[in-house]
Amino acid sequence: MKRQHGIAMAIALSATLASSGVRAQEHASAKDAEAMVKKGVTFLKANGNAKGYAEITSKQSQFKDRDLYLVVYGLDGKVWAHGANEKMVGRVLIDLKDVDGKEFVRERTQLGKTKTTFWQDYKFTNPVSKKVEPKSMYCERLEETVVCGGIYKG
Repeated sequence: MKRQHGIAMAIALSATLASSGVRAQEHASAKDAEAMVKKGVTFLKANGNAKGYAEITSKQSQFKDRDLYLVVYGLDGKVWAHGANEKMVGRVLIDLKDVDGKEFVRERTQLGKTKTTFWQDYKFTNPVSKKVEPKSMYCERLEETVVCGGIYKG
């Protein structure tokens, strides 16, 4: 009887660990975000803005992975490419606020003017869960834009 209980406990623990591993894989990591942004910057440099922005915004973009996607903002707050919502492209979102009232686009553009790379925290709707979740965005300045990819922490 003790042996069966031990086996049942081991199976339950294995199932718990396996399911937690699956959940962790549903979300991109900070390392994934940094690698995706670097890949996007390289693509933009090699192919030019028109082709790069189109690829980032494409529904079948190579710059999408689970809940990770790229966005490109001009330092004036204009969206040049958006991997989760093509309707944002061309809009100036400098005054956009998150649910806590944080002007995250304004902050992002200000950081982009003074830093070549940075992380930024705010809250945003996760395109996978459809819920507003804490998000950390990794960005790299490229000329007069910032190329960003973020991870959700929800």
